[in-house]
Amino acid sequence: MSTSIDQAFVKQYQVEVQEAYQRQGSRLRTTVRSKTDIRGASTVFQKIGSGTASAKSRNGIVPVMNLDHTSVECFLQDHYAGDWIDKFDELKTNLDERAVVANAGAYALGRKSDELIIAALDTSTNEALGTGTGETDNDGLTKAKVLLAFQALGAADVPDDGHRYAVVGWKQWSELLAIPEFANADYIGPDNLPWKGMTQAKQWLGATWMPHSGLTKIGALRYCYFYHKTAVGHAAASDIITDVSWHGDRAAFFVNSMMSQGASLIDSQGAVRMRAKE
Repeated sequence: MSTSIDQAFVKQYQVEVQEAYQRQGSRLRTTVRSKTDIRGASTVFQKIGSGTASAKSRNGIVPVMNLDHTSVECFLQDHYAGDWIDKFDELKTNLDERAVVANAGAYALGRKSDELIIAALDTSTNEALGTGTGETDNDGLTKAKVLLAFQALGAADVPDDGHRYAVVGWKQWSELLAIPEFANADYIGPDNLPWKGMTQAKQWLGATWMPHSGLTKIGALRYCYFYHKTAVGHAAASDIITDVSWHGDRAAFFVNSMMSQGASLIDSQGAVRMRAKE
């Protein structure tokens, strides 16, 4: 009987971890280019340059675009989140110990997924600081700085196709709320208010804006980003899997959630950094 009970515990725990990760694990994974089921220690993302259309003479040879192909290698890293669950903990507490540990492991790995993507964004050297604009590192996230990033994406012919994203810190989100064009229904209409609904995300300037607590902070500067989905690649050799083993000497289960993932910057022109004082 004990064997069958343990197996039910294992299967239920694995389901709970996967559901928790899918529900609230990673906020940024869906905003970047993603590949799954990778075999090997790395994978390659292809970066293709822009083509130019040309005319041809009657019955002449069609000109070729000679597109520039550049490969970007993304290395995968293995990450683990384990903990113990005493067999009788659920009898001694008013909370579901299994669900608590499942959520903790899934959220930890979800944060790690975001850390990998943020580290890839941090390799961009494309800055939203313009000569003569008056915008400096002594400023927070101002409308002028946002428009500089918006301008940089447009100047680089980054597609305005509904796949642009902007991620900022919570301090910067508060600064955006003070900008009428971001938060006032007279400018953006009632459907795009940042505090409408349960999710802290909204559409502005053709992009989805969201706050994130894990963005890099160096000194007093928080690194925020305005980017296109294709500018960053995320690869997964293994999404979250869970191993649950019984240790009789401890009278406890050891649960280990793990994944193998990586992220790389593919196109630096498609990701603009907005440095904001915090």
